[in-house]
Amino acid sequence: MGCKKDDFLNVNTDPNRPLTVPPSVLLTGVQATTGFAVGNDLGRVTALLIQHTAGIANQPRTYDTYQLRGSYDNQWNQELYGGGLNQSQQIINNTQDTSPVYAGFAKLLKAYNFAFTTDLWGDVPYSQALQGNLATPNLQPRFDKQEDIYKGNAQLEIQSLFDLVREGLADLDKPSALKPGADDLVYKGDIAKWKQFGNTLLLKLANTISVKEPALATAVIKEVLAKGPSAIITSNANDFQVPYGTSVGNQNPFYAYNYVTRPDDQMLSQRFLDSLRVLRDPRLPLFFTTTPANSAATTTAVGIFTGYDNAGTAPVPIRANRSRYNAYVVGASGEAPVRIITNFQRAFILAEYYLSQNDLVNAQKLFQEGITASMTKAGVTDITKYFTDNPKVVTLAGDNKRMLNQIITQKWIAWVGNGYEAYNDYRRTGYPRLAIVTNPSSESPTSIPSRLFYPNTEITANSTNIPTPQPLTTELVWWAIK
Repeated sequence: MGCKKDDFLNVNTDPNRPLTVPPSVLLTGVQATTGFAVGNDLGRVTALLIQHTAGIANQPRTYDTYQLRGSYDNQWNQELYGGGLNQSQQIINNTQDTSPVYAGFAKLLKAYNFAFTTDLWGDVPYSQALQGNLATPNLQPRFDKQEDIYKGNAQLEIQSLFDLVREGLADLDKPSALKPGADDLVYKGDIAKWKQFGNTLLLKLANTISVKEPALATAVIKEVLAKGPSAIITSNANDFQVPYGTSVGNQNPFYAYNYVTRPDDQMLSQRFLDSLRVLRDPRLPLFFTTTPANSAATTTAVGIFTGYDNAGTAPVPIRANRSRYNAYVVGASGEAPVRIITNFQRAFILAEYYLSQNDLVNAQKLFQEGITASMTKAGVTDITKYFTDNPKVVTLAGDNKRMLNQIITQKWIAWVGNGYEAYNDYRRTGYPRLAIVTNPSSESPTSIPSRLFYPNTEITANSTNIPTPQPLTTELVWWAIK
């Protein structure tokens, strides 16, 4: 049979490279890419900066001494702007008019990924990013100020992250020709859970700017609380976390790095180890591996101080017996999820909020709720006994600064496996109290860096718009105090 005329004219259409990727494929991709971004190189550097872990060789050792210049090209170009952000925008462009539920999911993921990006770098391409198309992309977008990204700027046509989330939530109530199902890695298309994720994301964004913009943060938190407890994540079962498996190529990125590709590069930070020992915290052996002690009946965790020496190589006994991420973070064989927005996070955010409102009853309630949620998630078997045996740890006391330190310290502990969130809290509040490394580089000799350097590829490709880089010790992200 001869070819139809239309078939003949379409010979240049490659069936293996469709012009429009189905939203089901893109949704799976953006969720997987988001989890990978949080658990890959950016997850490693923030865990090192926040002293959950210490670097003992290669790249982590370099990061551990604050040598951050010239890194993160792949993360910026492939995981973020060319990955999760681009995939989200494609979904929005392709589904807004016909299947707005997909667009709503994508807007929530886009807001999270942009928050992730601006929180780490400060001013970034936002309102003019993700424009154009595959053939003619906009490679030189404006760098928007972080304040405008969070708060919006009508004159510059910049939508706030809060309004982006609100818009995404509104889309979830619209009639939709297509709705996600199995392609949704996290919630399998459960719209009610996506609404909880979106509203809890609003709490996270408000919490991030709460020191810089307390009135705006309070207004957003009140807006979310007015929707009722069912509108937010209040159960560990509803956490937004990206799942992984045990097969090579599908394993948790922390596992792939710490147990497969670079097993000798990092270990437990002594600062974190000492903190959990002082608190007699039962999560320690669930977060990090232990090794046999002198007595055959006991085991112990082995850590090392960040920036411990100038040689860049840990002593052989420490390398041989070091503690690495354990099952809570990586699973037995890489199957643990990367946790993005969680129940314990919601509880600690609200504990801090009620403390700021001088409502100590609710602050205490939410503080203990956060500890309980984290311990439950980690697999602690007798939380009641820990509370009974350690009343000073689980009871807020003293002035507001001391109580805030208690809340953020427990949140810091709970966020093992997500250094980004703990890094945000440290820069925002100054808690927990962390000493700089023993041998900091000249890039940041007197303090823990408050942001990352822009990647070399962006400096080269977008030199007209990129802000002049300032020393890491003097330039803070907009919402930070430290």
